[in-house]
Amino acid sequence: MGEAPSAAAERPRGRGSLAGEARCFAALDLGTNNCRLLIATPTAAGFRIIDAYSRIVRLGEGLSQSGRLSDRAMERAIQALRVCADKIGRRGALRVRAVATQACRTAANGGQFIEEVAARTGLRLEVISPREEAQLSVAGCLSLFDREAEAALVLDVGGGSTELSWIDLKAPELDVAPRRMAHWRLPIRAWLSIPIGVVTLAERFPESDPADAGWFRAMVEAMKAEITAFPHADGLRRLFDAGRVHMVGTSGAITGLAGLHLGLARYDRNRVDGLWMSRRDCEMASARLIGLSQSERARQPCIGPDRADLVLAGAAILQAVQEVWPCERVRVADRGLREGLLMSLMSEQRRGRSRRRRRPSRPPPP
Repeated sequence: MGEAPSAAAERPRGRGSLAGEARCFAALDLGTNNCRLLIATPTAAGFRIIDAYSRIVRLGEGLSQSGRLSDRAMERAIQALRVCADKIGRRGALRVRAVATQACRTAANGGQFIEEVAARTGLRLEVISPREEAQLSVAGCLSLFDREAEAALVLDVGGGSTELSWIDLKAPELDVAPRRMAHWRLPIRAWLSIPIGVVTLAERFPESDPADAGWFRAMVEAMKAEITAFPHADGLRRLFDAGRVHMVGTSGAITGLAGLHLGLARYDRNRVDGLWMSRRDCEMASARLIGLSQSERARQPCIGPDRADLVLAGAAILQAVQEVWPCERVRVADRGLREGLLMSLMSEQRRGRSRRRRRPSRPPPP
């Protein structure tokens, strides 16, 4: 229950040599709230991160009201993407995949923004579907599954959407080494994408009095209504009722709850990623947050001012999922979509090399 995460996603130990890193790959995820980049080189066990970047850009700020990306939000995102483009260029990445999610999927001017990003940064963002977003997030969390359980529920809470994926942990596909598994082969038995994330939920339920339990409860009930209406995972209900399952939670809100639970003086990924929390642990951390003002939450080292107004929306989403699909064990993941992108890129590269090796050579000319 307390085993360390797999080394499939080793973090950098130092800056390293820019020229000396061979065959590095870059994965960029522009979400509704965050812009995140990982650059990695393949290893026997998976990959090693040689560079990383993360910045809260709030691309989807106000989108739920206006239906458009605002000029200020787009400019914040482009400035962060310029940093990413510079890092990718300096590292000389062999292959790059840059994706955008819910904000660019739904904004009326999302296409124009994608074109402007290409013109100003050279990055070509690909707007992926909710289904692929869920698949990639699951792929990035493969090494965190407890194979003694029979099923897992992966909860990926984003800024503008939430993805739930129900995984069959006894499926033979999971016996394939993670570094060789393409995301489209994962044993996902059901998946749900809800167009509600921490940004959209917080904007829908503006915070007036953090001590008002009714305000938090309203967010929980709004999310529960969306989850309850989804019937396609009901075949796994008996496993949840019997407690033969666990949850994997991936989001800044959930890692923030984990940091609060641990009482960290500063965020430490090595202690948070792979941490097991009980359902009660999660509820107690949420209850502690509800009792704090926004300014007090901002002073919490694992939350900070950028997430102070969003972390309770994330806690409400987690609680809503727990009330509909209860799991006594929750594994915290400081990983997800970007790691899934890297695994996909490296798997495609290996398959390409394998095909080239099998291709018959041309006969010599007569």
